Amino acid sequence: MTTSPSHDGTPAPVFDAVVVGGGIAGLVAARTLVGDGFAPVVVEASEVCGGYLARADVGPAGVPVVVDSGAESYASRSQAIAALVAELGLEAVEPSGLSAWGYVPEGTGPRAAGRRPRGRAFPLPKAGVLGIPGHVWASDTRRAIGVVGALRASLDRVLPASRVDASTLASLVESRLGRRVLDRLVTPVAGGVHSTDPALLSVDAVAPGLLTAYERTGSLAAAVRSLRAQAPAGSAVRGLVGGMNQLVAALETAVEAGGSIRRGTGARQLRRTGDVWEVQLTTGETLRTARVVLAVGGHAAVALLGDLVDTAGAAPVRGTDIRLVTLVLRAPALGDAPRGTGVLVAPGSDVVAKGSTHASAKWPWLRQRLDATLGPDAHVVRLSYGRGGAGPTGSDLDSAAPDETFVAQAVLDVQALYGVPLASGDVLSSAVTRWDDALSPPTPAHRARTSRLVSDVAALRADGAPGLSVTGAWVAGTGLAAVVPHAQAAARSLDLS
Repeated sequence: MTTSPSHDGTPAPVFDAVVVGGGIAGLVAARTLVGDGFAPVVVEASEVCGGYLARADVGPAGVPVVVDSGAESYASRSQAIAALVAELGLEAVEPSGLSAWGYVPEGTGPRAAGRRPRGRAFPLPKAGVLGIPGHVWASDTRRAIGVVGALRASLDRVLPASRVDASTLASLVESRLGRRVLDRLVTPVAGGVHSTDPALLSVDAVAPGLLTAYERTGSLAAAVRSLRAQAPAGSAVRGLVGGMNQLVAALETAVEAGGSIRRGTGARQLRRTGDVWEVQLTTGETLRTARVVLAVGGHAAVALLGDLVDTAGAAPVRGTDIRLVTLVLRAPALGDAPRGTGVLVAPGSDVVAKGSTHASAKWPWLRQRLDATLGPDAHVVRLSYGRGGAGPTGSDLDSAAPDETFVAQAVLDVQALYGVPLASGDVLSSAVTRWDDALSPPTPAHRARTSRLVSDVAALRADGAPGLSVTGAWVAGTGLAAVVPHAQAAARSLDLS
């Protein structure tokens, strides 16, 4: 930190760097700056850092049961995350070997007016990418899409490679593999991961490398097999002992070892004055700095950049309102993990949730902690509500409904999805986490616009205003595998030498 004259002539500190936003992108950027010898100041508007890597203690009657109330895993293909986890001294773990299941509406037979059809559960094929199968005649794929669906999907091998619509994930899948693969596999899987309709998703954003592999092979199933062959051995995802929330705590410690974090403090304005950046805070204070990383959400970033670059059309569309319900259950019938690690739900059935994770069946570390505290009959199940493109939380629930309404629906959905009965006394405790405007869909148009915005910000260096970068999921893409390396690169791009 150096000093320079302030507006009234008195020396004012000039900080090495200011990182606006204390989510994962901001913390990773700040930790990268610390590693490069800088002393960054992180300003975070909320009282808690970490963004979607949140934690909740859902233990009943004073028994601690700390679980993730946001993201619970990361893609194992990411070498950047693996290296970060190792450098921070955290313990990465694979989930149990159980498969995930899907749940789709049963048939179109007669049913009572106004009643949604019951669903059918089945194990999801393992050798796929976002539900896209690599082997359409494999027994697990055929069980999901039926013989008719497998026959249609087989055309992928003989159709000319030019017979494809790659404008969205949904159009790509339907044009090559047919509607059943889209409805029964890709919609529940991709919709569960990204909380939106696959018709809104950019292929490159959610499945990096898939289109390149398709261009090389001329077959979507072959492209999936190619990507799977390149993936690291073992599970496609990994977690951390204690939950992904442990990453937040470790990053905070690393940042504060060389810099500082100001929680409950947001940024109101960003401007260039002379040869420094000025960040006006919500407290009224102004931080002068040589370097700024904007690691806030899209709407906030666009507002701060409005006086510096063209931001017209750059703000992301409103995301989905997500409600995550975590239940601690006393349910011996769940001990057999009847639906493996959990269930992803296609729209239109009797279940309102878009997906559920049987967390204590998925993560051995959590199972061990429950055994030691609440006993072998205790289970943690998470259910997610909020399906983009079909209203805020589906047709049966309003996102503004009280917590008890979501918990009651979650109990009904657990019984349908897992095929187990539950009494009121079986719910030991519950928690509802609310994420508003979450996970804006990475549409092709939005990706193109944000790419131009990032280029415009980088071009400020040539205009005499170096030292500014933008990062975060809204520009990097959804998921830690996209966010972490993008944030590291954004921090390193600020070298002013």
